[in-house]
Amino acid sequence: MCHRTMKLLAAAAALLLTTAARAAEPPRKTPELMEKGKASFNVNCASCHGARGEGDGVAAAALNPKPRNFTTDQLKNGAKVGQVFETLGKGMQGTAMIAFTHLPEDERWALAYYVVDLRAKSPKAKKK
Repeated sequence: MCHRTMKLLAAAAALLLTTAARAAEPPRKTPELMEKGKASFNVNCASCHGARGEGDGVAAAALNPKPRNFTTDQLKNGAKVGQVFETLGKGMQGTAMIAFTHLPEDERWALAYYVVDLRAKSPKAKKK
């Protein structure tokens, strides 16, 4: 491999690392972001997790294991917004929870904030 090709590869790798580091930074929580998260939840999540995130969506009865109840269950990978964002990007192996990488990053952040907010507003949540 020539010196120039190696330099180009190194620059590309540095750019990828910088982009990955930036992607881990959550955006600022705003009312607009929360509205976007709610709309995305209704389209992408409510059929399994239910409109209030209680794991009682119309598809829940057909799933094994059952969808997580955000208001009472601990979240397997953590309940911080970054942890929920990561779960949305990877899915949950052994469940019907797919990776939502088809959604733009900003929408996944909005969704993560909305799920955390659903949990925070529930007096029944087992917080950990």
